[in-house]
Amino acid sequence: MSNDEQYVDSLYRKDEQLERVKEGIARHGMPDISVSDGYGRLLTMLVGMSGAKDILEIGALGGYSGVCLARGLREGGTLLSLELLPHYADVARTHLEEAGYGNQVDYRIGDAKASLAQLKEEGRTFDFFFIDADKEGYPIYLDYAIALARPGAVIVADNILLRGRTTNMDKQGPAVQAVRGFNEQVATDPRLESTILPGYDGLAIARVIG
Repeated sequence: MSNDEQYVDSLYRKDEQLERVKEGIARHGMPDISVSDGYGRLLTMLVGMSGAKDILEIGALGGYSGVCLARGLREGGTLLSLELLPHYADVARTHLEEAGYGNQVDYRIGDAKASLAQLKEEGRTFDFFFIDADKEGYPIYLDYAIALARPGAVIVADNILLRGRTTNMDKQGPAVQAVRGFNEQVATDPRLESTILPGYDGLAIARVIG
């Protein structure tokens, strides 16, 4: 974490609820790869400012981002989270229930690509998407998000700099190439207006305009 990021984080009090989520993630032996605190706050703001009612999250992990997203939902809003591992989904569900959002969240277990294809077949649509899963899948997840988006939907994706690997041309692995392709599409797709924030390992934010 850079000095600038440390400074910004120092301005905010610890969020006790989210700290408990972090502790639960560690207690269950899950990786410490939740969205950063700063971007967690931004997720809540973006959901609230967009007026989102139905959110699709790709990658639940232990529910940290889920809590941040649910906090911004308007009354009656829902969060559907796609998670590969049943154990992770169980931990996330517990944390969302403890935070008071248990009646607003649901989980689909298994490969996200298959779940996304099923959602498309069902005719489901959403007005907010958060992508934080396997990086090789990012281009596919973006295409599905656009296909499942209501007009004006917001798409957010975390870790698009891959701790410096994205900008290091010596790195040419499949995950790096996939994220580079994702970033390029976010920046150039005529159906999107977007920006990419470089802090905290990078965050892409886009709005579907056509």
